[in-house]
Amino acid sequence: MASKPGILTEWPWTCLGNFKYLILAPWVIHETYSFMVENEAERDFSKFSVFPFLLTRMLHNQIWISLSRYRTAKGSNRIVDKSIEFEQVDRERNWDDQIIFNGILFYLGFMYVKGANHLPVWRKDGVILTILLHAGPVEFLYYWLHRALHHHFLYYRYHSHHHSSIATEPISSVVHPFAEHIAYFALFAIPILTSVLTGTASIASYSGYIIYIDFMNNMGHCNFELIPNWFFSTFPPLKFIMYTPSFHSLHHTQFRTNYSLFMPFYDYVYGTVDKSSDSLYHTSLGRKEEAPHVVHLTHLTTPKSIYHLRLGFASLASRPYNSTWYLWLMWPVTLCSMMITWFYGRPFIVERNVFKHLKLQTWAIPKYSIQYYMQRQRESINTVIEDAILEAEYKGIKVLSLGLLNQEKELNRNGEKYIRRYPQLKLKLVDGSSLAVAVVLNSIPKGTTRVILRGNLSKVAYSIALALCQGGILVSAVRQDEYKKLKARLFNTEAANNLLQYSESNVTKTWLVGEGLSEDEQSKALKGTIFIPFSQFPPKKMRKDCFYNNTPSMLAPKHLENVDSCENWLPRRVISAWRVAGIVHGLEDWNVHECGDTIFNSEEIWDATLRHGFRPLTVFAGSSGPH
Repeated sequence: MASKPGILTEWPWTCLGNFKYLILAPWVIHETYSFMVENEAERDFSKFSVFPFLLTRMLHNQIWISLSRYRTAKGSNRIVDKSIEFEQVDRERNWDDQIIFNGILFYLGFMYVKGANHLPVWRKDGVILTILLHAGPVEFLYYWLHRALHHHFLYYRYHSHHHSSIATEPISSVVHPFAEHIAYFALFAIPILTSVLTGTASIASYSGYIIYIDFMNNMGHCNFELIPNWFFSTFPPLKFIMYTPSFHSLHHTQFRTNYSLFMPFYDYVYGTVDKSSDSLYHTSLGRKEEAPHVVHLTHLTTPKSIYHLRLGFASLASRPYNSTWYLWLMWPVTLCSMMITWFYGRPFIVERNVFKHLKLQTWAIPKYSIQYYMQRQRESINTVIEDAILEAEYKGIKVLSLGLLNQEKELNRNGEKYIRRYPQLKLKLVDGSSLAVAVVLNSIPKGTTRVILRGNLSKVAYSIALALCQGGILVSAVRQDEYKKLKARLFNTEAANNLLQYSESNVTKTWLVGEGLSEDEQSKALKGTIFIPFSQFPPKKMRKDCFYNNTPSMLAPKHLENVDSCENWLPRRVISAWRVAGIVHGLEDWNVHECGDTIFNSEEIWDATLRHGFRPLTVFAGSSGPH
């Protein structure tokens, strides 16, 4: 929001939320129906093409968003290093408002502007006229409008909203108050209306012009340099008629330079070119891919999780994972992505962060959770993980945390397979089990004397049971086979006496749960029971009269930078214990692996984690929510 919002700052349909798209419904339905029922001579393809064109623009913008986030996470050719946080994502959530606005104006234009109907697909004279009018009056008028918007009166009422984004993303280009978009569309309408009124308009001229504007807007705000040096060396005058991402980024960091729209010509004419434009261009172009200190290796969960990745839909990625009904409309894309991930075998970078002196990255394995339980997929998954480990070793990465990858012990024995195969590894593999254990132990309410252990047992579950029994807390195992497995692990006779087989007489309101907790099992819990997960995947919440903790996780301190997406189903700035463990290992420079049956000292890593500013996040009985 602008510092001192002026009139027409808000969009007229802000109150409608996601239902704002219904504004276009009457026109879309009418034009589609007309196109279907009218005979071939009466059909107006130019009207019918408006809605598909709007969808194409949204896809175009989304491709730029994903590409920009991927390239800036890698670090190669990145321009500005400043962090992007949730506040910026929320502010830029309405980037599609301008597409809806343009759609309304297009439909109104076809209805009321003489000569706008039954446009041909192509007219050469109309295309040339559009190019000349943009290079002439549009660029000139925009330059002076832009300078006017930087006058303190207009800046604080309107344009400061756009300049709140220092490190820009492609969608930053269209995040303006409603009044600004009215002014911008009036400018961009000059070539379109002129070609219509002169009878030279075509579908190619108006749609090509809008796509050009979108392309240049997205490119100028993408925060990585992609225009090669030979482009300007071959034809030097291009520097006056085409800007670069680094050229426009200086406008967002310096504010009083580089005002031009897409052609820097007028900045050179009026002396407002930033003196560092050329040097920043060459510096950004020569910037190499970033080598992090710590990598968090994870994988996709459900088929629709691709949209919740940071590289997917920014608005969804900035909220905890939740099934959204309208994603079913994306099933063709979802199906294609599933086919690609079935065969594609390389991890890809999805996020970068900075924690004090550590550079962090998150890599995703292109495999879904269900594939980890398929026998025929295990060899290919292990190969992908092994390649990721070797790539990290080659890049000199200090720590690689296994994240969700240690969910299935039979897959690679929690990473032990790789340690045995490559005993000379310099990087340290950390599965984070010790911190997960510490988080669960510190989530149990004080004064608890008995807990129930339910769900599929894991390395973390065994360690929790051992620690509780040694601490004098009674642990009830529900199933006979689980009881026997736990009993075999408890070598200490005194501690083993605290392990009980579940019966109706030893019920408790503290449940430690793993994967596989069924609805029927939850129904047997007492009212007010606290479910504390020890696995990476949370139980499905079936009881409104009970309390559900998050999966083992901690609240990140403020000096964890560039956090603008949620980790799976966790709240904002809440990081899984498995991921935090890798960061702490890197900060403490511990020269040990945590794989296989090996588990680090949970008390030591808990103390170190708190010392570095991470804080527990727990729901207790009687509370209104997490704190």
